[in-house]
Amino acid sequence: MSVKTTHPVTRSAFGVAALVAIAVLANWLVSLTPVGNRGADFTENKVHTLSTGTRAILTELDTPVVIRYYASRNTDYMPEELKLHMRRVDDLLKEYSSISKGKLRIENLDPEPDTDAEDSANLDGINGQRMDDQNLYFGLAISCLDKTSVIPFIDPRAETMLEYQISKAIAEVSTPTKPKIGLMTALDLQGAPAMMPGQPPTPGWVIYQQLKQSFDVVEVPMDSTTIDPKEIKVLLMFHPAGITPEAEFAVDQYVLNGGTVVAALDAFSVAAQMTAPQPNPMMGQQPPPPTSSNLPTLLTAWGVTFESTQVLADPTLATKLGGNRLGLAVLTLGKDSMPGRDNVITKDLGSVTFFLPGAFTKTGSGGLTADTLVKSTTQAGFVDSMRASQLDPALARTLKSNGTAYDLVTHLSGTFKSAFPDGKPKAATEAPKAPDAKDAPKEDPKPASLKEGVAPGNVFLIADVDAFYDRFAYNIQNFGGQQMATLSNGNATMLFNILDQAVGSKHLIGSRSRAAVSRPFTVIQKMEADFNKTVGAKIEEFQSKQKTAQQKLSDLQAQKTRGSELTLSPAQEAEIKKLRQEQVEYSKLIREQEKELRRQKDKLGGTITLLNVAAMPALVILAGLGLFIQRRRSTRAR
Repeated sequence: MSVKTTHPVTRSAFGVAALVAIAVLANWLVSLTPVGNRGADFTENKVHTLSTGTRAILTELDTPVVIRYYASRNTDYMPEELKLHMRRVDDLLKEYSSISKGKLRIENLDPEPDTDAEDSANLDGINGQRMDDQNLYFGLAISCLDKTSVIPFIDPRAETMLEYQISKAIAEVSTPTKPKIGLMTALDLQGAPAMMPGQPPTPGWVIYQQLKQSFDVVEVPMDSTTIDPKEIKVLLMFHPAGITPEAEFAVDQYVLNGGTVVAALDAFSVAAQMTAPQPNPMMGQQPPPPTSSNLPTLLTAWGVTFESTQVLADPTLATKLGGNRLGLAVLTLGKDSMPGRDNVITKDLGSVTFFLPGAFTKTGSGGLTADTLVKSTTQAGFVDSMRASQLDPALARTLKSNGTAYDLVTHLSGTFKSAFPDGKPKAATEAPKAPDAKDAPKEDPKPASLKEGVAPGNVFLIADVDAFYDRFAYNIQNFGGQQMATLSNGNATMLFNILDQAVGSKHLIGSRSRAAVSRPFTVIQKMEADFNKTVGAKIEEFQSKQKTAQQKLSDLQAQKTRGSELTLSPAQEAEIKKLRQEQVEYSKLIREQEKELRRQKDKLGGTITLLNVAAMPALVILAGLGLFIQRRRSTRAR
């Protein structure tokens, strides 16, 4: 019986085909698992890696979250820029899903006309963008239970903020109730009812009304002795003028337990003066609050000092007010005053305006991380509060600066140490009790106070309260008895950015914006800049001579128009001929420079292509050779 044998070449072909099929199937199967979506990120700033805060939010999810990802993919009208950004968003969401371990589900929807996906987008409030008479969709709806947060359009220009926006939305929708913030203030932010019939009530501050809309605001008395961080997510201290040591101790223990404080202090509060009612002792009314506020014991322990007896003036940042008067201590602080370029609190702020603020100086004695969010210039100095409030022009001549840039908004973070190492201070009205051996308990029933933080805390310090007063933060108009308020600067936005970051999740506090994936070709930009610098002066010289020659020819043409015979002298003809020759020479020079620039770009592109194509195979080959040599040595040793 004869056995048919297969040709060796055929067997080899089948073997290669089998290996290819196995590799393809294995790659496909691995891509379906979380492991297949992982990789190594060797980019600068780790642009393809989610931040630690985002990872913590995802791993702590206890309720499923759904992200409906609306993207018009089956269309020829989507701009190439958006198509490229869409692929980046695809990869980003895959990483979100992978890290969440099944708690986050991505639903990819293409809202084509007259489809269920289009109806779903409309229900989520995503209406698409009109481009070339087409309605194109590119947005996200993040849902958990009955709460939904929407990013209506994923703008490539806001690429660096996308991770923060998504993580913030996930934290918001996965929180079942409104975040609870405590409000400790010496000001009457709520307003007051009419004192007498026929009189209008005193309206509350606009910022307070907006706080009530976004958060569950709990009033914390100025004489509080305890503040529970499990109940109060963030403590907002709004001009805590006259705060008692007992209340400072309560804030101290709150921070040591991992609480977050946002403290707006002031050196001279105009709002405190303008909103304070006239005291009437006969009716039991309290005197108005002081115009300055401070946290003397806490700030010292935190490694910060606050100037509350004078206000900060800065001629570089001074604001022009009505009547062409200069507000030397009314500071308009733009991007140059916000050193944290990638900080999500200040990243999208155009400017903020502070009115007669104090200033913080970091001593570093608290052992905390201090991050400056807004600061003055080195031309700043301190001036008399009253004279500054009266816009005294003489202050500009007498201002003295010591070359220090002062903090106006700063963020302290880390493990805090107690400002009260000896425990809770005794109230001023508390009389010392005579010891009684019979009544003395064997043990102190009071729980011992914390000396050091049991969890990391956060404190945001703002050197002005007037920045959030209606007159200085909003444009307010009345329409038919209804009050309409629009922002006049970035002050309120800054405060809400701080609060949103603090209450959304503890992992969002201090988070930064994501580095951009789209990176400028700085080397090529430098080449082009050098080219313009080298040739630009010669081009301007040629254009100037060309303009002069054209003017002369125009003058000669005008003479001809008036009837005189147009004749050119030999000198004029020589000059025109010379200019034409220069024109040709400069044109050749420009062409040669442009060719050289293209040659340099092509050379750079070739080098990059060679590295991309050849570098990785070369590394694999070298690794293989190294492994081969190592094995040969091991074999010979045996």
